[in-house]
Amino acid sequence: MPLRKAARLGALLTASAAALVALSPSAYAWGEDDPGKQPAPPANKPAGGASGNTLMAGGTSVTVEQVSGGKGGGSSAKPVTPVDPNWKPPSCWYEPVATPEELKAGVEKVKNGEGRDAGTVPVTPSLGWGEELMVDHYEKGKTQSDGAKGYKNYNIGKKGMFWRGVMNPDVEDTFEARDCEQLLFWQNANSVPDIPNSPRPKVLAGYAYNKIKVPDTKVELKPEATSKVNMPTWVWLDKGKFEDVKVRAELPGTGLWAETTAKPVALHLEPGTGDATTFPASGDCKINEDGSIGTPYTKGSSKQDPPCGIAYLRATDGTPFRMKASLTWEISWEGSGGTGGDLPNGTFDGTQAVEVEEVQSVNR
Repeated sequence: MPLRKAARLGALLTASAAALVALSPSAYAWGEDDPGKQPAPPANKPAGGASGNTLMAGGTSVTVEQVSGGKGGGSSAKPVTPVDPNWKPPSCWYEPVATPEELKAGVEKVKNGEGRDAGTVPVTPSLGWGEELMVDHYEKGKTQSDGAKGYKNYNIGKKGMFWRGVMNPDVEDTFEARDCEQLLFWQNANSVPDIPNSPRPKVLAGYAYNKIKVPDTKVELKPEATSKVNMPTWVWLDKGKFEDVKVRAELPGTGLWAETTAKPVALHLEPGTGDATTFPASGDCKINEDGSIGTPYTKGSSKQDPPCGIAYLRATDGTPFRMKASLTWEISWEGSGGTGGDLPNGTFDGTQAVEVEEVQSVNR
């Protein structure tokens, strides 16, 4: 049985399960210098993101939008690959999921047989409590076996939200993704829990990183169709297509947001054969001041060495070379409260078929 399903014990859970985690997280307020420097949420919005169905549905409320860049990518647009093999997006984080009234309504659904997973309220990403435990802990204020104090009447009348962990839907269900197993807990209004995996802007930036889609790295070539042996093939990238790509992740109702930006900074060429010379010799073509890479071929330049290109030393004989162009994207982010920084660069590879012919000579 999968670990996640096995952990959902529903109404069969005993009160001793509460010993798994504490229920009284500390907090930092919006605007503090402590983690995140969060601004206050808008006055016309609650300090939380529950919509009434969030509590029972599970999953994340974070919204993601690619706000700029990526033009011309279409169906070929794909995520970048981090150059740091050890970097991973956040596996989980905590979010506000219910007002006191919404939590009470969720328990009423369980009483009426309308709850998720045959009559349970999810209290962690993988655990559900049945009616008895929910009523005892969140309505009657029963202290659990680990000493964690309960809540009276779902905290109705108090300003704040109940928070719960969520797993990143884009990562595998690993043990790291289960670091957010703290039971459904209360957080006062205008504050964010000061606990590990709190949804600080950098967490949202990491989530947005995984959502960046860049266009396929197809470069312009001259000659376009067929190259000639020992004659340089000029390579360049149009600055209009390969522009900065920006993705925004936001946790509604909390004032928390981050925008992650991918900027193309370099192109690396691999000819697809050892019988070739690259320009420059490293195969690394730097970005120009105007945002382009390389220089378009112009008439009369065929015998010049291109700033970015390849000279093939033998013909293909019917089997084209597979030239690979790898574009490096520099990743940075900025977020709420004046936060920001860098994330590992990303790369995206594209391959193109190149035919090479012998130069024909005429004997007189």
